[in-house]
Amino acid sequence: MPRLDHPYVPRPTRFTVFLRTFLPWQLYRFVRINLKMLGIIRHSH
Repeated sequence: MPRLDHPYVPRPTRFTVFLRTFLPWQLYRFVRINLKMLGIIRHSH
C-alpha cells in the first residue's frame, strides 16, 4: 500500500490566502467567468 504522507505539503502564500478571502476579487472573478460562459453559449447557438 503506498504511503500518502509527504515530507513537504505546499502551503498557499499570504497573497494567495488574501485573494481567496477578498470579497471584491471574488465578485470580479465570478462576473468575469459568467460573462465568458455567456459568450461561449451565445456563439454556440
